[in-house]
Formats: sequence, C-alpha cells, structure tokens
Amino acid sequence: MEHIQQLIDKIPIRHNFISLLIITGIIQGFLMSAVIAFRTNKKNASLRIFGWYLLIQSIIVLDIYLCYTGLMKHTLHFNDSTEPLVLAIGPLLYLFFSSLLERKSINFKKDWYHFVLPVLYMIVNIPYYLQPLQIKLNAYLDAYFPDLGFAEVPEGTTYPYIWIKDEFRWLVLISFLFYIIISVRIVLRTKRETYRDLRITKYSFTRNTIFLFLCVFVLVLLIFLNFEDDGGDHYIAVFLSLTNFLTLIFMMSESRFFESSWIADKYETSGLNTDHSSMMISIRDYVESNNYFLQEDVSLKNLSGELKVPANYISQAINAEEGINFNEFINRYRIEEAKQRLLSEDYAHLSVVGIGNSVGFKSKSAFYTAFKKHTQTSPASYVSTFKAKKSL
Repeated sequence: MEHIQQLIDKIPIRHNFISLLIITGIIQGFLMSAVIAFRTNKKNASLRIFGWYLLIQSIIVLDIYLCYTGLMKHTLHFNDSTEPLVLAIGPLLYLFFSSLLERKSINFKKDWYHFVLPVLYMIVNIPYYLQPLQIKLNAYLDAYFPDLGFAEVPEGTTYPYIWIKDEFRWLVLISFLFYIIISVRIVLRTKRETYRDLRITKYSFTRNTIFLFLCVFVLVLLIFLNFEDDGGDHYIAVFLSLTNFLTLIFMMSESRFFESSWIADKYETSGLNTDHSSMMISIRDYVESNNYFLQEDVSLKNLSGELKVPANYISQAINAEEGINFNEFINRYRIEEAKQRLLSEDYAHLSVVGIGNSVGFKSKSAFYTAFKKHTQTSPASYVSTFKAKKSL
C-alpha cells in the first residue's frame, strides 16, 4: 500500500482556464437539472427527460474534470464508473425529441429497450467495479500519466471485462450515430408549427440540439482517432460545458423574468394597455408546455386562473396579436395536433371522430367545422391527400 500511496501522491493537480470552464459548465448543468426537476409540471415529460439528460451529462463531465485536474486521485474507486451513462446520452436525447415534437408519452415499460446497451455494459463491468484500487489506479495512470509508472497488481488478477472496455469507443460512436439518425427522422417528418412568435420554436430548438449532438459525435470521433486513451476527453468536456452555457441562455430568454408583466403591481396593470407581445409569450408558453389545449376544462376563465392574469387581458392579447378569439386560438392548436394524429400509427386504432375527441372536440360537427376552417379540407381528404403524395 505504501508504493500505491507514493504513486498517488505523484499525480499532479492542475487548474487552468480549461478546468475553470469545465467546472463552470458542470455547475450550470446541475443547477439547470435541479430547476427543471423542481419547477416542471409532472405531466411535462419532455422537459423532465431533458432534465435527466442535463444531470447525467454533468456527472459525466464531472468525471472528466476529476481526471483532467488530477483530483481523481482522491476518488479512484469511481474511475471509469460513468461509462454506462455515456451510452444513455443518445436514448435520452431521442426520447426528449420524440416527446417534444411528436408529443408521444414516454413510459419506461414501453421504451425500456433504449437502455439495454448501457445496462448490459454496466453488468459486464461489475467485475471492474469490484477490482482492487491498484487496477483502477493503473487504468487512470495509463490514460493520463503513463510516465509515473504503475502499481503492482495482485497475482491471479483476471480481467473478464476487458473485451467490452476495448470496444467502448466504438459502442459510443455507434450509439450516437444511430440516435442522431432516428432523431433527424423525427425532425424531417414533423412540420414546423404554423403558430410562430419571436421565441425559439420547439422545432428549431430540436433541430439545433440535434446539430450540437452531431458536433459531439464528430468531436468524439476525432478525439478517438487522435488519442489512444482518455487524454483528449477534456476537449469533449469543454464543448459540453459550452452547450450548457447556450442552454442556460435559452432558458433565460424563455423565462418570464424579462417580462414587464410579472413584476408590475396591481396599479400598474389595472388598465388594458398591457404589453400584448409579452402576454402572448406567457400564454403560448403555458398552452404549449402543458398541452393545455388537450384538456377538457379549457376556457378563458380557467386559463386566467392558471396564469393568474385577468381574462380580459388574455382575450385582448390574443385578439391583438393573432387577430382571432380565444376559442379559435385553442382550436388552431387542436387542429395541428389532430393533423399529426390522423397520420400517426399510434392513433390508427381511433376513428376520425375519435381523434377529434382525443384533441378536445366534444362533437363531430365541431371537429369537422374547425378542421375545414383551418385546413380548407375535411379530415378524410387530408389523410387521402397525404397517402397519395407518399405513394408517389
């Protein structure tokens, strides 16, 4: 043990601009995941999945930070313990995109197979997790400080996990590439929403996130080709930390913090000259984030209670910004959702009327009238036209 401690003591500690950038990104990642966990509605599966992604990404980057700075020498038992989490990044992002754009419900009983690879990898590596300290010290030294020498390994030590560790890099690349491809398919088959504002839409946010995911894939590939071990992982950590900065900027830009309405007292908001643009941002954000338009008790009064804003403010903002009344505003969301469900295999068991009911219309006539008003065609004709174009 004395020789082992001597080796550990030789490991240098380094702090520089890179380590500062990485630890700042880690802190931001943990904070954002905590905010999402405590502030997001339980029904908002997409954001909760994104919160899990941020948490897992931050844990992975923390592992890289400890290795890069040399602080891993104080936590050697955890060396390489986050590898299974790396294989969970692709599935989490894909499920986030799917839930966000296609509004699919995420259920572990249904989507468990996405996590088979990381779970199997973890199971195969259980013998490594149980190995003595010397093995983990040598693995760390070999990757970052090979010139310091290595600790003596107990006689009879076996390495039954080594075959899959040797293929870890390729498993990561294959996993990333596979989930990038199927995520791109989601974007390609999801139309950009017709109701736009100055904010970043869910479509563009997903598209930009997939682009960053592709950049991570390319960066990982380049590092794997130029570094034999984990010595280049800090470049990945820097990039991921920068993406956390961008995510934080996005979250702040979408926050009500910068709206004038949230901070005004009742005397300042007693008139009807409210900032319609800011009000519409709040309305759209709540309606879209909570799929409010699918609820049965949708009404101007109910939305007023949820937003804690007078009903006449909401009505005036919708009329001024959209040129329509509240019911038409809600129906527009419902029709967009109905168009997706009419073409989705997940709702193939429902009739046209059943799909109308599933998006909030209480009668066949109301659904058909609203659908024709917004699409200039009937639901049946819409489906027939889509199938005809697809067959060409």
